[in-house]
Order: sequence, then structure tokens, then C-alpha cells
Amino acid sequence: GWMTDHDGKLRAAVAIVDGVNTQLLYRDTEEEPFRPVLTTNFKDVVSFMEFTPDNREVYAATNLGRDKTVLVRMNPATCEELELLYEDDRYDVESISYSRKRKKLLSVYCTGHKEPVRHYFDEEERLLRKRIGEHFPGRRFGMADSDKAEEHYLVYVGGDRTRGAYWLYDATTDQVTHMADLAPWLDEAEMNEMLPVSYTTRDGLHIEAYLTLPDGLSLDEARNLPVVVNPHGGPWARDTWGFSSEVQFLANRGYAVFQMNYRGSTGYGRRFLEASYKQWGLRMQDDITDGVKWLIGQGIADPARIAIYGGSYGGYATLAG
Repeated sequence: GWMTDHDGKLRAAVAIVDGVNTQLLYRDTEEEPFRPVLTTNFKDVVSFMEFTPDNREVYAATNLGRDKTVLVRMNPATCEELELLYEDDRYDVESISYSRKRKKLLSVYCTGHKEPVRHYFDEEERLLRKRIGEHFPGRRFGMADSDKAEEHYLVYVGGDRTRGAYWLYDATTDQVTHMADLAPWLDEAEMNEMLPVSYTTRDGLHIEAYLTLPDGLSLDEARNLPVVVNPHGGPWARDTWGFSSEVQFLANRGYAVFQMNYRGSTGYGRRFLEASYKQWGLRMQDDITDGVKWLIGQGIADPARIAIYGGSYGGYATLAG
């Protein structure tokens, strides 16, 4: 990977040095050779995200010496942490927003269970997103791009029952214009809601999961349903709330679909990730089993009609299950 500063100068690079360790390389100017400044293993995260406005320091995501990945201001020449800017007690920092026009850090983002976690460093940015959100009540939206004047924004708007659409937002007039639907042939009214649920494993881990019910059923109405358990791949990945064609296909055929972020899923911190080490088919599988037992205990699942299906690590979990 490569990273330029705000003048377009190539200043930082990321190299995988032996298949396990990651090395950060840095230089003050393009006339200098790159020099290694930090080598980390697969347990540690140090990721340069953006240079500070003066091009001297970086905003970085890191979990060095802590459980969750946080946002810090860092010296890129030494990887010394200069200031903690944001940390969440539940989730890892995932991305930031930065204004090139105003040369300012705007916000930081974490993927939540359903609602995103966003912390603002800039009031103007908060109000902008609030205005955009008022055009799309009950929807999830994100900034796909903007013009250099930061007056017109391409906005993705989606949810759990639609592939979504792109809209153009004019910040000078507070007007939105529909650009394109991603899958206009899908009728949202025929899709099913993805419900965020959670349960506790036999050894006390909190697991966030998603349950999609068929036929527009509510959680109170769901009783003795056939269930397809669909563990995600990776395993160092995660399921998120939103549209899934596979899930909707199965729910359309009358199945409840159950997805869970078992230990080893990303975004929940170092301890949750490392709890999966050497636990393929063991405690990771227990997390899936415990979720199914929770479904049965809630009366949602018919114990005689439960299947498991998945790809990648989800395929491994299918064989183990």
C-alpha cells in the first residue's frame, strides 16, 4: 500500500515482509529513500489514515497497548502516539472523514450492531449529515463522493430490504436528486427485515447476530420456524446489518436466516479476535451452536428443521456443524 500527503507527495508505504509481519515505511520528502519505522505482527494494528493538514503528522488507527483500535495523532517518522483522539468501548475505529477544502478532520466512524457509531470533530459536518439524513428517514446513508468545492455530494442510501440508490445532494440549496437505483427490479415490499439480536455464549462472550424472518413476521410472531444458519466467511471478517441477496432469497422461501459474529469476527477488539486463535471448529463452533440453542430456547426455531450453510470459513463451520 501507498500513501501521499496533501500535496500529492508519496510519503508512506506498507509492506508485508514475510507473510506474517507488516512493515510501515516512511520518508520526509520524495528525494529521500523510504526507511522502515515499525514492524507489527498479525495481532497489532497501526494504520496511517490521513496526514494532518500541515503534512507533518498523521491520523492513525492503532490497537498497540490496548484492546480496541482507536484513532490517534501520530508521528509518522517514529510511530510515536502523540494524542488520543477517539476510542469506543465496544467497537474498533474503522474510518475517518476529512475535508480537503477546509483542511480539517471531520469525524470518525465505527461499524455498530445496526446503527453506525460516528463521533464528530466538526459541528458543520454534523449538521450537514443531519440535513442529509432528514431527506431519508429510516434509511442508512453514506457519502460516496463530493466535488472539490464540497457543495455537491454523491450519497448512497440503502437499508436491509433494498440494494439502495444513489442520490445527488446540493448543500447550497438542501435539495436531493435521485440518480439511480442499484436493483430497481427488486420490490422492497417483498423483502424481509434484518433484525439485530444478541446472545451470550457458554463461556460468557457477548455475541451480536442478525435474524431475518420470513413472511414479514415480527419477533413476537416467530414460532417454530425452519432456520438456515449462515455463518460468515473469513473468519477474520464480520456480518453487518444491510441488504443480502442470499438472506433475502432464503427468507423468501420461508426460512428464518440466522447470522452471528462469532469470536474471531473483526471490529470488536483484540481480545474478541484473539479468542478465536486455535479455536476453529472448537469454541468458534460453540458460539454458533449456542446461538442456535438460544433460537430454540426463544421458541423461534423448530429443533427438527435447522440447517447450516456457508462459504469460506462459513463452509468450514458448515462441515463442523
